[in-house]
Amino acid sequence: MRETDQKETEHDVRDSVRKVGVEGRNGESAAEKSVRPGVLYLCATPIGNLEDITFRVLRTLREVDLIAAEDTRNSRKLLNHFEIRTPMTSYHEYNKIEKARALIAKLQEGKSIALITDAGTPGISDPGEELVRMCCEAGIEVTSLPGACACVTALTLSALPTRRFCFEAFLPSDKKERGQVLEELKTETRTVIIYEAPHRLLRTLGELLESLGDRKASVCRELTKKHETVRRTALSEALAWYEAHEPKGECVIVLEGRSREQMQQEERQDWTEIDIRDHVKLYESRGLDHKEAMKQAAKDRGIPKRDVYAALLRDEQ
Repeated sequence: MRETDQKETEHDVRDSVRKVGVEGRNGESAAEKSVRPGVLYLCATPIGNLEDITFRVLRTLREVDLIAAEDTRNSRKLLNHFEIRTPMTSYHEYNKIEKARALIAKLQEGKSIALITDAGTPGISDPGEELVRMCCEAGIEVTSLPGACACVTALTLSALPTRRFCFEAFLPSDKKERGQVLEELKTETRTVIIYEAPHRLLRTLGELLESLGDRKASVCRELTKKHETVRRTALSEALAWYEAHEPKGECVIVLEGRSREQMQQEERQDWTEIDIRDHVKLYESRGLDHKEAMKQAAKDRGIPKRDVYAALLRDEQ
């Protein structure tokens, strides 16, 4: 998009928002009003491109009594861009409990509050989840205004299966906990989504490769921004690329889930290390009768039950 076209588009967006804001305040029906007293609004903000914000979010940010922002300095740029003058207060990781109590008190007084994060949907990998939990415990209504979310954006761009997926956010910094999460991911069959900062990307790609093996992966960086890139490759190739090209911008790693067929094959290989008779006796020791133990052993090994029976007969001869 040319710079002049972009400026015209942004002007049209701001002009439309101003009109929506006026209609929201002076509209004929209550259904057209955006905010209600005593309600917490989770407002998704752009993860890069400012045009991704919704009219509904912008009108809500105009009409609420207060905006709670993860970083008021960062959010001020967004609000100024759309000429929104609503008062702001900070709500972040280091004041999330104490400040949540103060915000809940205001909500109980009938104030309407919007919660925004630095980028994306509040409550996803940020302290917003704590405020939502405390509001729900206090009987305060919470509603979410959908919009940009980096994990879903990356998933849809990854070319990996989207029907079943899990979101790990940032891997834990604690070494022990990090190791536990990586161990759990070894048998995860769903597509896996992980956030990572550019200065830690190489370390994380290396650990994923070592722990999970060389799976298909997409590394998405600078999503929705001018220099957005999606590298669809394998973990080993992604690691080699970023060893040669310094990572820049926030990244989302999308990983192929573990193949169930491969896991079943590996389990069968493990079972072949013990004798069929011992395999059957193992299940008998767990309470199964002889027939059921033979059936389970055959299933483990991926062979017909008659083959297990024949092997047992040979041992008896």
